[in-house]
Amino acid sequence: MTPPIGTGSKSYLQIVKSTILIAGSSVINVMFSIIRNKAMALLLGPEGIGVMALYSSIADISQTVAGLGINASGVRQIAAVNSKDTVQIAEVVAVLRRVSLLLGFVGTALLLLFSEPVAQFTFGTPQHTVGVMLLSLAVFFQVAAGGRAALIQGMRDISSLAWMSVLGGLFSVVVGVPIIYFFGEPGIAISLVAAAFASFVASWWFSRRIDIPRVPVTARRALQETSALFKLGIVFMASGFLTMGSAYAIRLIVSSESGLHAAGLYQAAWSLGGLYAGFILQAMGTDFYPRLTAVSENNAECNRLVNEQTEVSILLAGPGLIATLTLAPAVMALFYSSAFQGAVDILRWICLGMMLRIVAWPIGFIILAKGAKAIFFWSEVAAAVVHVGLAWLCVPAFGAAGAGLAFFGLYVWHSVLMYCVARRFTNFRWSPANRKLITAYLPISALVFGAFQCLPLWQATSLGLCIAILVGLFSLRMLAGLLPQHMFPKAIRPLLEGIRGA
Repeated sequence: MTPPIGTGSKSYLQIVKSTILIAGSSVINVMFSIIRNKAMALLLGPEGIGVMALYSSIADISQTVAGLGINASGVRQIAAVNSKDTVQIAEVVAVLRRVSLLLGFVGTALLLLFSEPVAQFTFGTPQHTVGVMLLSLAVFFQVAAGGRAALIQGMRDISSLAWMSVLGGLFSVVVGVPIIYFFGEPGIAISLVAAAFASFVASWWFSRRIDIPRVPVTARRALQETSALFKLGIVFMASGFLTMGSAYAIRLIVSSESGLHAAGLYQAAWSLGGLYAGFILQAMGTDFYPRLTAVSENNAECNRLVNEQTEVSILLAGPGLIATLTLAPAVMALFYSSAFQGAVDILRWICLGMMLRIVAWPIGFIILAKGAKAIFFWSEVAAAVVHVGLAWLCVPAFGAAGAGLAFFGLYVWHSVLMYCVARRFTNFRWSPANRKLITAYLPISALVFGAFQCLPLWQATSLGLCIAILVGLFSLRMLAGLLPQHMFPKAIRPLLEGIRGA
């Protein structure tokens, strides 16, 4: 099913190129993750990983609130401006950088001021107060970095974003692991601050390479741009707060029901479940979102781009997620240790949820690109309520695995909601190709998952591996048919011709 060479073919090519760039950095980061996670697992154990997860949640929520969503709204502001209008882009960038620094200072001061009650609420004891105080520095660096990263993303400089990701992964190993080695659990907060500082330095370095002229910004113009950033930014902030807040709440539910050990198992499963799908979701945010924003006034074009993004994403994510679901025990042992085998069932539920997330996310970007603040906000509120509510019901009944079940349940509900909203908003319909992929890949994933519940381990594993290989070959065949031949190296073109003709 090869599309005609034209707009559609070029669009598929752009989607795959951007995803490959992000995927390349993700592959390198996977190697860093193996080293980092293995070291952290051996040095800290499940309980220490649970503490790290709660610290990370505190930093993420604080950064989200302090940033007021201006990094995400800044991406939209920059992407919506004609790329030739360098003066207007320069004005947006100048205001964005100044406001992000100011908000970073405010966020740092507030977390520093409330560090003791935050520690008491999170851990049930004030003994982590110093760690929370240190996290206030991470908040400043994250907010300030977000203001600069918005320029890189808005200008769709995908290679710089990929390099930033690689450098972040490298720094987490060469600096973060030694800090934990020498300081143990008290070094967790220090390592998070160091990672945030590295992110700030990388965003500063790569953003300064983009040729944006320095222009004087009048007070009136600065006020206009700040107002525009805040109007949509507040909605992004509320959405981020709901997402981060629900993740924080679920970790608290798991730790309060089953202890920090169980919270560590959930964190390990969550990290691995999102590892493979993460580069596809990241590519959507870095390249697809700005492209969609640029054509947001044309409903037909929006729908076409969403269908193309969904098709490529399913083809790329399906084989990897099925393989991860099948090899969950080996993956957990590779990335962590045998002490984390209790996270295998959680990981399998999360893989099922990630498959649905891959399907639902491109549709959600229609709402973002359109700037439909009310619809976006209330859909995020509903998602947070459903996620936390399911975790509150499932964790007491099924233990930490109930948190994975809650994530799967969230995306069963959220996928239906997003489709219905997009259908009313832009008259969105799945393309025939996507209908076939969705009705094939989702049941296949459920079949592999069910096999591990009903069959002996070796039989279920054999079945899962066979299915993963077949799905992988099918995905490769479909991707080879979507892209022009000249994109591939000459050495493998005969092989691709054979795959296309099979």
